[in-house]
Amino acid sequence: MGYALSATVKHPFASTLDATRAALADQGFGVLTEIDLATTLKTKIDADIPAHVILGACRPPLAYAAVQAEPSIGLLLPCNVVVRAIDDGTTLVEAMDPQVMVTLTGNDALAGVATDARERLTAALAVIAA
Repeated sequence: MGYALSATVKHPFASTLDATRAALADQGFGVLTEIDLATTLKTKIDADIPAHVILGACRPPLAYAAVQAEPSIGLLLPCNVVVRAIDDGTTLVEAMDPQVMVTLTGNDALAGVATDARERLTAALAVIAA
């Protein structure tokens, strides 16, 4: 089983990042955290990588249901969505497949939450890729 859902788009990084935020919002996800990995690595260790942002996406009803089923699930939340430049006109958007929560925990009570989150993330990726 893979651990990522992904879409490669023929759009520049900045517009894809904006489209990703909008597509997540349309699916009921808020972005709780945003880590600019490229800037952080440049600042901390003078390393250069292409534009690379990690969005910590959360849909509160899903997070609540997950915590009810598995109190330690916060270790796997929020849903990380990565937007990273491949080249000037191509961007990769990846999200951790929520089914991984079920696999890692062995808790089948998370299956419904994972399925719902997966459907929403897949729909967001489809919009971004269109």
